Amino acid sequence: MRRSRGLFPALILVGVAVAGCGPQAGQPTVTTPAATSTAPSPSATAAPPSASPSAVQTATATATVKPTATTAPTATATKAAWKTFTTADGQLAFDLPPAWSVRDPAGELPEGGGAFAEVTNEAGRPLATLRTNMATGSTCMEKHPFSEFESQQMPALAQNGDVPRYVFETRGDGTAPGPADTPAAAYGITTVEAPTGDTACPIFHFFTWPPTAAMFGAFYNPDNNRTPGSESLPYLEQARKYMDTTEYQNIRRMITSLRPAG
Repeated sequence: MRRSRGLFPALILVGVAVAGCGPQAGQPTVTTPAATSTAPSPSATAAPPSASPSAVQTATATATVKPTATTAPTATATKAAWKTFTTADGQLAFDLPPAWSVRDPAGELPEGGGAFAEVTNEAGRPLATLRTNMATGSTCMEKHPFSEFESQQMPALAQNGDVPRYVFETRGDGTAPGPADTPAAAYGITTVEAPTGDTACPIFHFFTWPPTAAMFGAFYNPDNNRTPGSESLPYLEQARKYMDTTEYQNIRRMITSLRPAG
């Protein structure tokens, strides 16, 4: 069962990104150990799940990518050292595999600052999006069957005693599908408590980060999250099988490495 990119965020997340208009600025600069290059600044159209930008602002995004030896490497780590990406505003950093890239374009940045970065694998397929300085809200109009594949607390991002957690979870099943009759699965960081009982509110992957909120994750999309041998399986089973891939395990390691920069 295939899903087109961008479908699920519109279905089950509720969020509003604060945006404004501004002058056209220069191109983002990416620094690697080998050379310094100027990356193109495409107009970013990839909004976070359910975010509805009211306008588009262009801004200069300067990012630094450098190799780093992460602590306690997992079994899925590549032999080469992972590199570290720091957001253009200098507030957050995370580690990623050396073959993956970060597109940090000028454009669609909220008024007053923030960051936008899309992580792609070596084939250029998007795997996760990081965005900060967002205003969010959610309304639980209806609950759905859910499954929480895994969860991990992230104390480095705690704000005012609230500790966010990384989670890979689903809504809907074969007999009771999720919102708009579409099952959904997503991985990312949230401050929402783990659901209890048999049903849960729609997926809401946002966490508190000054001055408002942020997100880092993505909805499982078979077109982007390639899962060998799962093509004939139902969507939610494909999502569960994706957890066994090295790519997913590296995604989890990348997202859970998010931390204040410096």
